[in-house]
Amino acid sequence: MTTVAYPTDLQQRVDAYLDRLDLGDGPGTDRLAEAMRYSLLAGGKRIRPVLALATGETLGRDPEELLPLAGALEMIHTYSLIHDDLPAMDDDDLRRGIPTCHKAFGEDVAILAGDGLFAEALHLALAHQGGPPANVLAALREITAAAGVNGMVGGQFLDITAPDDLDAAALRRLHGLKTGRLIAASVNSVLLLAGTEEPATIHYGRFAAELGVLFQIVDDILDVTGDEASLGKPRGSDERHGKRTYVSMFGLERARELASESHAEARAALEQAGGSGGRLEQIADYILTRQT
Repeated sequence: MTTVAYPTDLQQRVDAYLDRLDLGDGPGTDRLAEAMRYSLLAGGKRIRPVLALATGETLGRDPEELLPLAGALEMIHTYSLIHDDLPAMDDDDLRRGIPTCHKAFGEDVAILAGDGLFAEALHLALAHQGGPPANVLAALREITAAAGVNGMVGGQFLDITAPDDLDAAALRRLHGLKTGRLIAASVNSVLLLAGTEEPATIHYGRFAAELGVLFQIVDDILDVTGDEASLGKPRGSDERHGKRTYVSMFGLERARELASESHAEARAALEQAGGSGGRLEQIADYILTRQT
């Protein structure tokens, strides 16, 4: 399957914006700021902030106006990666082809770097994101809920405590919280910021939720089939940690079928929302066909 082109111009906007951020490297905390920047600027496709900018474009918004919100999404995502890599969690040595934050700076600094990125993300959005205050707060409520117990953190807890007999419904819920919720919030927060009304929000919400599922299924597939140099981390880490994945539960071929089904559902929801043919559709196609 040929990889669909990614909207690299939006990715480059995000990268440039993140590089300009002041992460509070004042007297005595310069090493903490260095650790935060080390992980934040380590690369990656910036799926979440790019989704936010693409959603804005679909709604007729200038992506430049949404960079604070997009930057906050990436900072929260990066904080989660730093903490997921820690010895008490996934105990990974590499992330995006370089040593993980705790390997480069020590566990204590890495924990604080993750904490700092989460706090600075909220400050960035609250201080610099334009729009009606009520809409900005609604967008931040969506993002913080997606990062919390009923989202990413709760999903991570379910992941590390999952029983061996986890069934398909529980697996989808686990990954829907751990991965899908913040991906969905990348779309839904922009809808809230723009004051988008139903029924468009319903269809976009379904698109975003299905996109999160698609992303996780493909991630599980790549953990088995991907090239380590391209992935930037060792292949087969899920199997080493004994984690239940779409591949371990359904097998590789069925997992690929499930990815195609989720992709079709996402595209159908986007068409109903009136957003087909643009960047969001391109991102959905890219996620299905990505190799890294």
